[in-house]
Amino acid sequence: MRSYRTNFRSAGLLFLAIMIMGWFGPGVRADQSGSCPVRFAILGDRTGSHIEGIHEQVIAEVVRMRPDFVITVGDEVEGYVDDSARIIAEKEEYNTIISPLTMPFYHVPGNHDIWSDLSEKMYREIIGPPYYSFNRQGLHIVVLNYGLAEVNDSFPAEQLTWLENDLKANQQADYTLVFFHKPFWHEYTARGKAHPLHDLFVKYGVNAAFSGHYHEYFAANYDGVMYTNVGSSGADTDPDPTGLEYHFMWVTVDSTGIHPVPIKMGAVLPWDQVTVADRQIYNPLRTSGLEFKGQLPIGEDLKAIPSPVDIILKNSFSRFALDDTLRWETTDGWKITPEIMPVTAAAGIDGDFEFTAECTGPLFPLPGVAVNFNYAADKKVKVSKTLTVARQAECLPAGKKPKIDGDIKEKCWESPQTVLFNYDGSDMTLEPTKFFFAYDKDNLYVAAYCAESTPDSIRSLADKHDGPVYADDCVGYFLEPSFGSDSLFQIYFNSDGVVYDANYWIGEDGWLDGSREWNGQYEVKTNKGNGYWSIEARIPLKQFGLKMESGKKMRLNFRRKQQHLNAVADWQVPLEYEANTFGHLIMK
Repeated sequence: MRSYRTNFRSAGLLFLAIMIMGWFGPGVRADQSGSCPVRFAILGDRTGSHIEGIHEQVIAEVVRMRPDFVITVGDEVEGYVDDSARIIAEKEEYNTIISPLTMPFYHVPGNHDIWSDLSEKMYREIIGPPYYSFNRQGLHIVVLNYGLAEVNDSFPAEQLTWLENDLKANQQADYTLVFFHKPFWHEYTARGKAHPLHDLFVKYGVNAAFSGHYHEYFAANYDGVMYTNVGSSGADTDPDPTGLEYHFMWVTVDSTGIHPVPIKMGAVLPWDQVTVADRQIYNPLRTSGLEFKGQLPIGEDLKAIPSPVDIILKNSFSRFALDDTLRWETTDGWKITPEIMPVTAAAGIDGDFEFTAECTGPLFPLPGVAVNFNYAADKKVKVSKTLTVARQAECLPAGKKPKIDGDIKEKCWESPQTVLFNYDGSDMTLEPTKFFFAYDKDNLYVAAYCAESTPDSIRSLADKHDGPVYADDCVGYFLEPSFGSDSLFQIYFNSDGVVYDANYWIGEDGWLDGSREWNGQYEVKTNKGNGYWSIEARIPLKQFGLKMESGKKMRLNFRRKQQHLNAVADWQVPLEYEANTFGHLIMK
């Protein structure tokens, strides 16, 4: 890879333009003359599977409003690729998008802006310090770097010390506002848990704090601090039950206080349009209100094995009765009986409903089902789920332990899985691929054969454990070794045998938590030949607290990425970080 400086030919001019136009937040640290009132706009997340054109529309509306300045809550670019030229290109693209803004613009780093040492280095060189403060028209504004760490990680001590010194030195400001990416306050303060940032906010009189990351809008006041989570300004999202979807914030600060409102499609909405209390009711409904009791088994012929489909409607989350119609949206080859069913359940009571399913055509796309729950008086939330199915894969007894050398020769490699799909269920666009599985009581063995008609195009840049292996030509495995445990493991191997792995589990709040700090044990070798690359790996089961035997099974999904074709194919789609959406690996 060429160095950062040899790629940065236009950096000088771009940097100068940013400074001149006031986009470089730390470059505008001096006190600005004047005092309240002041009006400014806050942009929510642009990225995280961004929708093309949305952020540009938001910027156009902000331009029409002519705020005194504009600030973000992070996630301005997609990021997550440690390539200097790519990082520069994405930053330049974003500067083009915001170029219609003639007022000062302040950056806040999110996890898509800073995700690694290289990205932080380049962020500092292109944009400036990732945390800083400035004064403007009677406001003291603090920007924190709360994107790289997870919400439940300890806040960096160095930054915490800087923050306390900064707040202490600026207590004379009319108002103090703090901006950061990840909403610690929703996970801690709103749940009655202590957090050092909230303690400092209260101690030094912070008036308001703004965050993002969740692509959803919600707000609350705790101990005199107005907290607002800004939703999506272009990142992938769903409308909340009120219809609020893509938006930005408009904030007026005057002698009467701080007045933030979300703006969607040119309409000004009240600050408490969606409260934390509302979200605490409808969010569990939206995520878990409709559940399938088990998975519909799928045979080797990719047809459904006739079985009942049981749906649980968990109205125990709601204080209101359920009275609606459950409707299936079927796809070609699928038949659900009945397709429409009236459903009722008393407040706080779950309901159980049974259907039958047949598949005589294409497996994907899968049918979906939806129902409306009441979460407040005259307020409904639509809950929809895709039918959960489970493909079956054979895991053969290893017999004599296979030699891990990257050559797929042993007898245990006899039953390959070869049918993979694009994310939308269409036929895969990458070249022929075979996945193999074998086991003994102490180990799971995996192997893969990846046809490659242009070997020189194989991408293999990651050279250390937990590097960006997923951006290389690679194979990936998603395992729930202990069936039904909801603890799953993500393991990628690139064509040089470099590993990326992580552990995920369902947290106490029902949401997915994870850690990249988990490092598994593997014996892995790869081989590159004429028109292919292959891999063999031994995964000791002891690290999962398991021993394996005939008849046992684990949940599984797997994929291949072929970068020069920009192709990804999965065994079971859509690939989700939920074990109950995986297929089954059955020990023969």
